[in-house]
Amino acid sequence: MRQEQQDSSEWIPKTSIGRKVKAGEITDIDDILDKGIKILEPEVVETLLPNMENELLMIGQSKGKFGGGQRRVFRQTQKKTKEGNVPSFSTYAVIGNKDGYVGIGFGKSKETVPAREKAIRNAKLNIFKIRRGTGSWEDAAKEAHSIPFEVEGKCGSVKVILRPAPKGTGLCCEKEVGKILAACGIKNVWSKTFGATDAKINLVKATESALRKLMSTKIRPEHVKTLNIVEGKLPALSRNDEVEDNE
Repeated sequence: MRQEQQDSSEWIPKTSIGRKVKAGEITDIDDILDKGIKILEPEVVETLLPNMENELLMIGQSKGKFGGGQRRVFRQTQKKTKEGNVPSFSTYAVIGNKDGYVGIGFGKSKETVPAREKAIRNAKLNIFKIRRGTGSWEDAAKEAHSIPFEVEGKCGSVKVILRPAPKGTGLCCEKEVGKILAACGIKNVWSKTFGATDAKINLVKATESALRKLMSTKIRPEHVKTLNIVEGKLPALSRNDEVEDNE
């Protein structure tokens, strides 16, 4: 992933939320996300989550024999006009801090660079947090490294099922799905996909739908401690324990 370079010193906020963030009245992005307030300025995310990284997803495919071209980050389409063919490029970007926050954005333009910038900007405006935990019956770990329960997302004919896995399993899933999960800090998961998974755009949307269900699903208070459920960023103590385990 590429580290985001933020420079909000010349930022002039245009919304009330932006002005509060600029003035330091809002210092935690949870104050915005928990109230369901829509973010309209990417600088809000850049200020509250300065350590975000972004990556483009492989949703396109270059030309090759029998349709076997290599995967690439831009999907090219053409529009037939009287003047000739007018090409356009679309791409998906995923942005996350690897600690409970992720955003997925779509961008389309007649050139590749504007399409990439639009996708990254839309990903920042589409930021959301997830729940993490240890939902696998095989797992005895205390830190939230997987997901607390099984979730399912669907788009078109594509269906994605994410299941909690014990520590050390890794991301056993499709490559582009793995990029999204890694961006939000999930390290161990099992997955199963159905349908036309070659349609990468539908696959990305189905994965996003599944991740959003981690927050929308109602859980009982007694399960929070049992499954080590954490919403958003991990507590400082859990991060320190994880560093000691890696050492």
